[in-house]
Amino acid sequence: MAFAPSTVLLAALTFCSAAFAIFASLTGQAWLLWISKPLTTMLILAYAWPRGRADAQQAPARPWVLGGLLASLAGDVALMWPGEGFFIVGLLSFLLAHLAYLRAFTRLRRLAAWPPAFVFYALLAAAVLSQLWPGVPAGLRLPVIAYVLCLAAMGAQAAVLWRGGAAHGRRLALGGLLFVLSDALLATNKFAGPLPAAALWVLASYWAAQWCIASWLLPREPAAAR
Repeated sequence: MAFAPSTVLLAALTFCSAAFAIFASLTGQAWLLWISKPLTTMLILAYAWPRGRADAQQAPARPWVLGGLLASLAGDVALMWPGEGFFIVGLLSFLLAHLAYLRAFTRLRRLAAWPPAFVFYALLAAAVLSQLWPGVPAGLRLPVIAYVLCLAAMGAQAAVLWRGGAAHGRRLALGGLLFVLSDALLATNKFAGPLPAAALWVLASYWAAQWCIASWLLPREPAAAR
């Protein structure tokens, strides 16, 4: 299926904006980061906005996906401010994003309908937490545990839809996995010591994850096809 010109344009703009944000983060150009980082997520939101309406199964899930992107946008902005207070706001924003995505995915299949996915993500989350735990401040441990549980459940439920044969399920499962990878890298950089070129790996995997999740929503059928 050919991509619509608007999709190609949004993909190109998203890639360019993401590249500017990564460059700004690596070089310390705060003004460019403040423009390009929120803009990238807004472009993904614009890409997702018209999608998912025409499919009877996805239509009830669509508002939750859009809500997840809006919560992610709030988290993007919060994490650009220094200080532990803004980190907690960002953590809560992304927690709401994962809960919104989880709600969207469970509109199509019940939670944990394929248990092996949840076993895999539980083991993965436990392995990541075990490495980060010594560096997590005492005041953040409960919020971090709650966040990791929601993140892992979101990734696992995305895999459930893929296993169940949902349309674009492979993209969705990849998006869930990339989101877990991105957050694991972010947490490692914050709690276990700085990673080389952390912004490159964290932001690239994060926006790839968001694009994959948005791509799970089916595009509107062209009038000629109808």
